[in-house]
Order: sequence, then C-alpha cells, then structure tokens
Amino acid sequence: EAPGPPTPCFNISLKPPTEREMLADEARAEAWAREWRGTSLPEGAAVEWQVRAWRTIGRQSVPVRLSAATPDALARFSRGGAVEDWWKLSRRAATLRELFGGTEAMGAVVRSHGTRILGFDDGQFATVCEVTSWLVAHPVSGLRPRQLPIRGVDSKWFGTHRGLVTALHAAAVGREAGGLGIVDAKDLVRVRVLDPALALGGIADFAAPAAQLDVLPYAPRVVFVFENLESVLAMPPWPGAIVVHGSGYAVDVVGRLDWVWEAPILYWGDLDSNGFAILNRLRASHPRVASVLMDEATLLAHRDLWVQEGTPNRGVFPGLTDAERRTLERLRDEGDARLEQERIPWEVALAALERAAHTSPTV
Repeated sequence: EAPGPPTPCFNISLKPPTEREMLADEARAEAWAREWRGTSLPEGAAVEWQVRAWRTIGRQSVPVRLSAATPDALARFSRGGAVEDWWKLSRRAATLRELFGGTEAMGAVVRSHGTRILGFDDGQFATVCEVTSWLVAHPVSGLRPRQLPIRGVDSKWFGTHRGLVTALHAAAVGREAGGLGIVDAKDLVRVRVLDPALALGGIADFAAPAAQLDVLPYAPRVVFVFENLESVLAMPPWPGAIVVHGSGYAVDVVGRLDWVWEAPILYWGDLDSNGFAILNRLRASHPRVASVLMDEATLLAHRDLWVQEGTPNRGVFPGLTDAERRTLERLRDEGDARLEQERIPWEVALAALERAAHTSPTV
C-alpha cells in the first residue's frame, strides 16, 4: 500500500480576515487571497482553504493555514527556496519579539507581513522598529497622519508603511488599547439632486460624510446608485430623483442612509463579477434594489466593447436574482468578460434607466 502524505510538522495560521475586516477593505482582502492562490508551493508544503459564508459579501474561499511536512519544506517555501531568507526572517522576528514582546499577536504579524518584513534592507527594517518604538512610547490618538512628529520619516513614509507599523503597535500594546487612534479624513459621498424641488437651499451637487447626509430631510421617489462617477455626472434633470455615487465596495454606506432607505434604489454598475459583488452587498443593506443594464441581453448586445476583468471576484452572491446569477455565470464562461458602465452608449443607458424607473416593481 502506498504511503499517505506526510503528517505536517509545521502548521501556520494565515489569520484570514473576518467579515468586518473584509467590509473595511474588501479589495485588499481579495488581493491577499489571490496572492496565496497564485503562490508556487514546494513539495511538502500546502495551503488549506475554507469557504466562509458571510451575509453581506456572500460565500468566499479563503486560505486559512500553511502546512509544511518538514523544516526543509518550510525553508524552501520562504522566498522560493532561499534558506538564508528564512533565517533572515527568523532573526528579524526575534528582534521584534525582543523589542515588543513575544506574544502570539506578534507572531501573527510576522506571519501575515513576512514578505514585507523580509523585503526591507537592514536600514529600512531598523526604521520600522524605531517608528514602532516611538509610537508605543508616544500616544498619537487624535492627531491626523500629517501631524505625527516622528523624527526621521515623513508623512509619505508613514502612509506607505502604516499598515505594518499599526499591526506591530497593536501587537506590542494589545488591541484593547484601542489602536493608534489617528484621525483620518472622512470618506465623502457624492450626491446629485436631479429634481430642483428636492434641492435644499438650491444645492444640487455636493459631497459630504455619510453621517451628515443621513440627517438631511430628503424624500425622493427613486434613488439611482451608480458605481462610476462619470455616469453620476451625466444624469439629466429627473422629477423626484436623486443620484448617488456608490464608490464601489463602499456602497453599503449609501444603502443605510435614512432617506435612501425610504426609497427604492435602481443600481447600475459595471457588468463584471465585482459589479455583481457590489450589487449583492447593496442588497444586504437595503430591501428594495433593482439592477439596470446588468442582464445577459445587455452584455451580448455590446460584445465588441468587452474587455477582460483583471481581478475577478470568485465569491458566491446569494443576493442576486436568478437572471443576474445567469449573467454572472455567462461572464465567467466568457473568460471573465467585463463591460464597463461608461462604454454603453449614453442614449441606450438613459432609455433603460427611464424604462426601469417606470416599470420596476421596486419603484
């Protein structure tokens, strides 16, 4: 009888993102998963994947554990078989433990940021350690990124390395300390009021934080939510209507606004897997959402305008209708085809939006 696979002697948790972390930065989380999917593994090493079912973003396959049958397999995995790189990472991990404590949280940071830590030269790694030490000793809660008085680095350096030093700081002081507490600029939501009768004080085109938008006393008959800003800006006057820029995966913020909640939504996004992922996410935050120009007929009528989607979303989206699910399957069958929203002739798009506004059961 042939021997079975060797029992792993090293199991390293990859600390996959939680649903909350996915919602905070879905593009980054998906890029992390794609990097693991595309990683070339040496003999004796394997990545274990699990399917996580999340209400807001559907079913996602995520890497959860790296296993290695032997120390040599683990060493070969470290940067393509360069054993010296593994020892280099080990030495730097030891330095971090010496400076900031040998907690499990610190080990998780080394595992999740190992490639980044390994890629620094000695001077760059020393700077990361110095900045983290400074942040541990000097609370910066309430400051904005450009106000940090850290000697030897500028705001651009901090922006580039913020994720790593924030993770190191959290591992050093404990997450219960509340993190760095740096105050970032609030994300703004772009709004165009298409009916002058709804425009408060005559202001019809503006951007504001979601918390401020939420208290406005709008009462639209329909809200258009578009994935791309150019389509928002192109919309003509429209009785009883407001159009909002969905800003991709931030679209659930729009769906939770009180005055949007009271109205039906017509959503129009790119005809690709990410467009359907965003639609699924919007439906998780709003009960009445109909899609427009996201059907198989629209896709096939504009075949000459297709491009290939660069980073397709492989999730399963329970919030889609049967017709939308068939369109998504067709996109994937066609080699991850993509029809960008703006490529559809405007007169075709506007006619479809008018039909939807008059005939959709949600409106």
